[in-house]
Amino acid sequence: MSVHSVPPARLRGEHLTLAYDKKIIARDLSITIPDGELTVIIGPNACGKSTLLRTLSRLMRPTGGTVWLDGREIGGYATKEVARRLGLLPQSSSAPGDITVGDLVARGRYPHQSVFGRWREQDERAVREAMAATGVGELAHRPVDTLSGGQRQRVWIAMVLAQQTPLLLLDEPTTWLDIAHQIDLLELLRQLNRDHGHTLVVVLHDLNHACRYASHLVAMRDGRIVAQGAPGDIITAELVEDVFGLRCLIIDDPVSHTPLIVPLGRS
Repeated sequence: MSVHSVPPARLRGEHLTLAYDKKIIARDLSITIPDGELTVIIGPNACGKSTLLRTLSRLMRPTGGTVWLDGREIGGYATKEVARRLGLLPQSSSAPGDITVGDLVARGRYPHQSVFGRWREQDERAVREAMAATGVGELAHRPVDTLSGGQRQRVWIAMVLAQQTPLLLLDEPTTWLDIAHQIDLLELLRQLNRDHGHTLVVVLHDLNHACRYASHLVAMRDGRIVAQGAPGDIITAELVEDVFGLRCLIIDDPVSHTPLIVPLGRS
């Protein structure tokens, strides 16, 4: 009987040391992003979630350890090549001047442009589909700086989608969105994962959203991964109290049948 080796995951970090201005955020941190999954990273403020995401995307360089992308050390790729393989939406983004929505979303096609920058039909189609998916098509001619916070967030997400990368990393993408648009966005991310095969890594603060939409959950505290796996396998009242210091009950979500966290409060 022949033995078939399993190829390594497209994105992983090994023995990472993460630091800001010589302050160590995490030490000897290893993580493998499972291909084809919607991975959500949860944890309290300042536990290292966003730092880890920025390091996996090469926006930050680890002070120790290695990030691997498609079998190569991520630092060995040209910047444009990384952007063809991996898309990132950071926590805060700023648009230049009075750029319009359409022009900003079109910048997501930069990694696919030739040296002479000729605009192609496939670029136009990618922009059009990304704007339709995020519901910003009618805003195409509006300056980005005239939009509400929620509208701007959807435009930035459209730009990342226009990049058309197999890997998408999003840092707190539901910030500034009202509850209806939060659900719309999370449904979109799940559709990208299930129907289009994207591998996604998302940092979220809302535990119930994380449990409902993640197929793979990573719980962090103090720069360490304390649990990971399917939400139904790892989420317990003990874990939530250990990670967040929150007493709670875990019940079955009547809609998604995923863990639903019910806080008990301090008293």
